[in-house]
Amino acid sequence: MRLLRLLLLAPLAAALSACDLVVLKPAGDVAQQQGDLLMVSTLLMLLIIVPVMSLTVFFAWKYRASNKEAEYQPDWDHSTHLEVVIWAAPLLIIICLGALTWAGTHLLDPYRPIDRIKPGQAVAENVEPLQVNVVALDWKWLFIYPQYGVATVNELAAPVDRPIRFHITSSSVMNSFYIPALAGQIYAMPGMETKLHAVINRPGDYEGFSANYSGDGFSHMRFVFHGVDQAGFDGWIAGVRRGGQALDRERYLELEKPSEKVPALYFANVEGGLWDAILNMCVEPGKMCMGEMMQIDRKGGLTMASVRNTMPLVYDKYAGRGKNAAVFGSDDSYVMTICTPLQAEAAAAERIRRAELDSVSAPVSLAPLMGQGLSLQGQPMAALSRSQQSTGAVSTDVRSAPNA
Repeated sequence: MRLLRLLLLAPLAAALSACDLVVLKPAGDVAQQQGDLLMVSTLLMLLIIVPVMSLTVFFAWKYRASNKEAEYQPDWDHSTHLEVVIWAAPLLIIICLGALTWAGTHLLDPYRPIDRIKPGQAVAENVEPLQVNVVALDWKWLFIYPQYGVATVNELAAPVDRPIRFHITSSSVMNSFYIPALAGQIYAMPGMETKLHAVINRPGDYEGFSANYSGDGFSHMRFVFHGVDQAGFDGWIAGVRRGGQALDRERYLELEKPSEKVPALYFANVEGGLWDAILNMCVEPGKMCMGEMMQIDRKGGLTMASVRNTMPLVYDKYAGRGKNAAVFGSDDSYVMTICTPLQAEAAAAERIRRAELDSVSAPVSLAPLMGQGLSLQGQPMAALSRSQQSTGAVSTDVRSAPNA
């Protein structure tokens, strides 16, 4: 009997443990609509699941070995009425679930700006959404407020009943931005911008975290989201400006390094263009941005004139740093051009012609090339020895020549 009482109390304990379940009772309208969609879908599926499970238990009990009074009909094999129930009920539920999911998926699209603050209250036309640029770092969160010129780490705030527009990316690996009280999770990926629109309807402090495993410090990759009124938000912004430091590219690169259990940090001003550099993965000085790379690809790919651009295309954030970082500037670079003797003679003749047109009186050396170690001044290749011409090709390799 004692064991029976404990089993009867188990459902009650399970029900009490869900009294403050934030997913089903959130503080944001978008999250509330998502919770309602989840509940309605679950109830629709239970219309089939509960009868099937109940009948399974009923048949096992009725046709037990000790029940000699159970009616047994081994020759029975078909019932039109039963077939209609078996196939029609699941089909209707699938149709309802499909329609509900299709409508909810489009209505709650995270990229779609919200059109209401709460049930019965539409978004006013003159309200400007609060934009927050989110960067998933290892293992912390960076929030940039472009409209206010400030940034924070592991602390986020927004006014109640004001639409929020999140622009989300990652610095190194894939993560997932999730505030259960506000809206559903959305992935943060390096070199890509995802978006999320939401609104908070009740003041309070809510938990945010990463919902996607991303390494050793994943368990502590959490932050606090403050839902406050407009006056409280203005005061919070003012406090960030008073107590914060500057967030420039150098400070960001230090912040980007892996660290765990980072307390809230505040930045009173943010260097212009930092978000675009983070998104294009070119915060490091001299690093080629993805936009530049895509522009090269759009024009047909790399040419001989831009071969040296391949060296900085190392997007491992940690291998690409330090003394041997692949950057533009004084580091060694390589440019190679290949031409035939006829092309070399034509190029030399063209240079001579231009020199004459420009009235350049300096003599032009027509000495043949002598291999590597050429002067950066460059000598024309008009006169090639007969032995060189017989090879059929001439190759020049210039080291440490950024302007070659």
